[in-house]
Amino acid sequence: MAASEALTLRKEERICSRKLMDQLFNGDTARSMSSFPLRVVFLSTERLPDQPPVSILISVPKRHFHHAVDRNRVKRQLREAYRHHKHILFEKLNDHPETALLLSFIWMEGRHLDSNHVDSRMHLLLQRIAEHLHSKL
Repeated sequence: MAASEALTLRKEERICSRKLMDQLFNGDTARSMSSFPLRVVFLSTERLPDQPPVSILISVPKRHFHHAVDRNRVKRQLREAYRHHKHILFEKLNDHPETALLLSFIWMEGRHLDSNHVDSRMHLLLQRIAEHLHSKL
């Protein structure tokens, strides 16, 4: 990963396709882990041409935050934390260009947390996913 791409989050890195969402949530091989207040569902798949190595989806349920401004704030925090630590996964997938990783981050807390806490939890989850990938690949 180039230094200019290290701290960016492009549109291509986001899961927008219903097909990919169904594959992530309805697949038998998807794995899940939590580090409160985050839960991540991830799936390792075959990488298609022009597909980034890692694609993400961020979900903040309406039952936790009824107002859109509150949900959007949490989504911004999650995107920022992922953007700072995504190099952990990209380094693991550099040796395996045929593998893609689909990730879905789900917020499980009903209150706002400071960005440092969200950042540390994201870092922990990404390290655990990288360890899981290392044992599988």
